[in-house]
Amino acid sequence: MENKNTGRESFGSRLGFLLVSAGCAIGIGNVWRFPYITGQYGGAAFVLLYLFFLVILGWPVMTMEFSVGRASHKSAGSCFEELVNKKWSWFKWFALAGNYILMMYYTTVSGWMLSYVFKMLNGTFEGMASGGAGEIFAKSLANPLEQAGWMLVVCVIGFGIVSRGLQNGVEKITKPMMILLFVLMIVLCVHSVSLPGAEAGLQFYLIPDFGRAFETGIWNVIMAAMGQAFFTLSLGIGALTIFGSYIDKQNSLPKESATVIFLDTAVAIMAGLIIFPSCFAYGVRPDQGPKLIFITLPEVFAHMSGGRIWGSLFFVFMCFASLSTVIAVFENIIAMSMDAFHISRKKAVGINAVLLTLLSLPCALGYNVLSFIEPLGSGSTILDFEDFIVSGNLLPIGSLVYVLFCTRKSGWGFEAFMQEANAGKGMKFSEKAGFYLKNILPLIIVVILIAGYINQFF
Repeated sequence: MENKNTGRESFGSRLGFLLVSAGCAIGIGNVWRFPYITGQYGGAAFVLLYLFFLVILGWPVMTMEFSVGRASHKSAGSCFEELVNKKWSWFKWFALAGNYILMMYYTTVSGWMLSYVFKMLNGTFEGMASGGAGEIFAKSLANPLEQAGWMLVVCVIGFGIVSRGLQNGVEKITKPMMILLFVLMIVLCVHSVSLPGAEAGLQFYLIPDFGRAFETGIWNVIMAAMGQAFFTLSLGIGALTIFGSYIDKQNSLPKESATVIFLDTAVAIMAGLIIFPSCFAYGVRPDQGPKLIFITLPEVFAHMSGGRIWGSLFFVFMCFASLSTVIAVFENIIAMSMDAFHISRKKAVGINAVLLTLLSLPCALGYNVLSFIEPLGSGSTILDFEDFIVSGNLLPIGSLVYVLFCTRKSGWGFEAFMQEANAGKGMKFSEKAGFYLKNILPLIIVVILIAGYINQFF
């Protein structure tokens, strides 16, 4: 279905826009990174700071991405030059590279989620000795055919869905998947908080203990919360611009952004409500880092009554969360290709499916055939390097570009941005926010960029 005023595809409903946009934001940043970062940085105090930074960082930048998309009726492939002139055309290559590199490792991690659904259903973790989950994960990583195979399945699913178009593919599949994701999370939350001994986990997660935060290092906690709030929404590479281009002006964009962020945050918070009570109920430390999901939790499920069922449901939810991002970003890549190169959807899907699958192979093989490549030093992997390029560079730099484009006269300009953002029903940005958006917000993003380098190399 096309928008009669623009000739562009559009969503069938506002719910479709909200759920697909939330699906883009909701991903491994919420259900994998958020819980282990929360565990590492002291629990509830970190969560409180994270919510604060979501409001002052995530909300305005997301609104800017949506505004640029809705005003231009274009993807990041040509939105800036559509609104201003060709001197901004360079950004389409930046955005396309950002989306590509993100998916070059995201498809591998999504493959891990998908494989664990089948491992849980098959009872792979039942009756294993202590430490067995770590051995299973290590063997999986060391198998190049398994790693490449699951990555390929994710690519086939994602491109198969976007090939059917916005309404018949992306919206039709993502809407029920996101609704089922929320239902699964509620069921898992109820089960987790009802476990004997879960109270300690809830206290750790929901009652702020700033003494624990100071022990961890309050500056470290602040920077981690700032970074998580910033990166969890996948801002800066045009991943959300495309969905702004598909909607009308019935509702204001601060309102739409706030709703998407609420849905995104609800998933992150519920992920914690599933994981932390379970960890404390079974005497597992919550600060296990990235291995929390793939090594620690399978051991928890292995010792839990009905663990195969609960573990399977947990990884189905994890799989839905990661696939929703894959589908949304694939749609963005297809739309950018169509806008930038003036090609049909069918041709864009064919070309990008082949390219992205091939470019995803180094990450999938980075733990086995290509494990000798350690781009960030001893023990690092290709996934670590690609993640650093995106999280440590492209997301903050891209977000800074959006902020400067929307607030500077050399770009679109603050007045034009405010007029577009506030068009429609719902909450508005106040003109009084101008000083913050023009001066303070860019400085915070620069601090995040510098802090990322300090954390990585020093």
